[in-house]
Amino acid sequence: MTAACLDAGVRAYVGPMLIGELAERAGTSARTLRYYEEHGLVETSRDANGYRRYEESELKVVHEIKALLAAGFGVEDIRPFVACLRAGNAAGHVCPDSVAVLRRRLREVEACLDELSGVRDRLRGQLAQAIEEREIRCLRVR
Repeated sequence: MTAACLDAGVRAYVGPMLIGELAERAGTSARTLRYYEEHGLVETSRDANGYRRYEESELKVVHEIKALLAAGFGVEDIRPFVACLRAGNAAGHVCPDSVAVLRRRLREVEACLDELSGVRDRLRGQLAQAIEEREIRCLRVR
């Protein structure tokens, strides 16, 4: 059994958590945790009556998953980060596979930014042309 840990000084948690406890502490839903489990991102065990039990370490994993999803990573891209944490590392981004994903995602984001920059330039040009044509029409009317 793990040592008791305090959650914001309100509740003491001892040992494996039920799905509702982990969901509450991670700021997510039980449904989301089941989704993560289905995709092999979160590990759980079952007790004699079939209830899911999560170790304290899964809280850190869920926080990592949520942060990566919020940054636009897909489930497959998240796997190396989770594996890195499970290997005992303090952070999920320090392992070579995680670094490779970060590099690839950075290239993808930079490509999107380049494309968006081109779109912005075209829009600026169209707007400038529209304003110029409008001013010309207004001068002709006078």
